[in-house]
Amino acid sequence: MKYMMFVCTDTEPDTDPTDVPDIHAWVAENDARGRRLQGNELAPTTAATTVRVRGGELLVSDGPFAETTEVIVGFDLLDCADLDEAIEVARTHPMARHGRLELRPLIDLSA
Repeated sequence: MKYMMFVCTDTEPDTDPTDVPDIHAWVAENDARGRRLQGNELAPTTAATTVRVRGGELLVSDGPFAETTEVIVGFDLLDCADLDEAIEVARTHPMARHGRLELRPLIDLSA
């Protein structure tokens, strides 16, 4: 099953002083196991553009739609057997300690 994992900042990061896992090692391990299909860091929210259509009118604004201190800073597309495996992959991501990871299953539109 495929999951989109949103990598987000958090206003309450972990205060555990032990070393944070290395992101390059995390990527290499999950790429090698075929669990990470794609991923990337996102440009800052100052580079965001929000697009909406309301009443047939195009509305374009600079920045993210939501005003928040917690933002999506990256993503990874995962291919896992089930949610339990996806949670285990997320648990070992460095941002699990300094931010948060949101997992969402992708809907198979071909079915």
